[in-house]
Amino acid sequence: MSDFEIRTLDPGEHRAASNLFRASLHVPPSDDTDWERAARAFQPGGTIGAFDPDLIGTARSFDAELTVPGGARRAMAGVTGVGVRADRTRRGVLRALMTAQLEDFAGRGVVFANLLASEAPIYGRFGYGLATRYRTYSVDRHRARLHPDAPATGEVRLLELDEALEVLPGVYEGLARRPGAMSRPEVLWRLYEGQARRSPQPVKAVVHHGPDGPDGFATFYVDGLQVHPWTKSLRLVDFFPGTPAAFAGLWRFLLGVDLVDTVVAEARPLDEPIELILADHRRAAVDRIGDEHWIRLVDVPEALAAREYGSAAPVVVEVEDPVLPANSGTYRISADGAGRTDEPAALRLDVTTLAMAYFGTWRPSALAGAGRIEVRDPVALANADVLFATRVASWSGTHY
Repeated sequence: MSDFEIRTLDPGEHRAASNLFRASLHVPPSDDTDWERAARAFQPGGTIGAFDPDLIGTARSFDAELTVPGGARRAMAGVTGVGVRADRTRRGVLRALMTAQLEDFAGRGVVFANLLASEAPIYGRFGYGLATRYRTYSVDRHRARLHPDAPATGEVRLLELDEALEVLPGVYEGLARRPGAMSRPEVLWRLYEGQARRSPQPVKAVVHHGPDGPDGFATFYVDGLQVHPWTKSLRLVDFFPGTPAAFAGLWRFLLGVDLVDTVVAEARPLDEPIELILADHRRAAVDRIGDEHWIRLVDVPEALAAREYGSAAPVVVEVEDPVLPANSGTYRISADGAGRTDEPAALRLDVTTLAMAYFGTWRPSALAGAGRIEVRDPVALANADVLFATRVASWSGTHY
């Protein structure tokens, strides 16, 4: 039996939770000005704490929607602000917080939970799997040009920060979304506003307008040396082109910004076609590939039923979920959908691995080769690869 209690925090306790989380990241507490902005990003009732009797750990969440392969959207909880006081780590506090949070999500009908992990080994034991990945690349502004046949329709409009904060939420909501993308509730836009207003460099936005209205946007700032030789980088904060024309049009604008040497596109989809719209693809260089969102299937039956599958023979999988045991069981997955079954399983995996396969980022055959899936019928692997494949790379692009 634990010697601490878990409960939902009152709004007056949110600042203490924020400071505990910041301390776990070795960051100083917020000053009054920063906290006034940060407090607006807390969803009421979304923060829990562990007490013994002082606050020793915390986690918070906000409600949103997640897009699954095929375009359906389901309820999700964005998890953030997870931290345990340094003198209370490795005593079960984190496990108690994560379990209480997941049980709350399940009780409220949340289908997915979503987070960005500070350290990779932490969250797999709670059922979160690495579901989306990114690549960061840089483009040489002086030498890069779009190829002559790149789309050249529409126009762009530059916005200062105040106008951007009014306009961008509506533009974002109207864009088509990749699998793995999420809605952005008001608490997230408040978070982004606080970050932009604290930025030492001015944050600006540009919106692309196509024949039917706004169809893409980018936010960015420019940093670099303030003395000769004036080496500067334009860094993309948000970049959401909703059409090929918006993608080309926004890049045409970015490559035309003067007094910039390099455009850095952080955390972009793995299959974003920057090389294809450039006259010389070598002017874009990949800086790194990393992990983006870790996703937890809170309601496995609903999650499996929500997405579309490729055309292949049905596969029966056995799922194990020790944290939320109601998810454990056997499921038949086919091009027509998915649901529980009494048929014998061809593949056996835990809920963490299921999240990795669900968004198509990892092929089941690769997961099996790495020892993450138990194979009872080898023929099933090829079919599972087709069933779980996605047309485009899953990616969120939303950070918090």
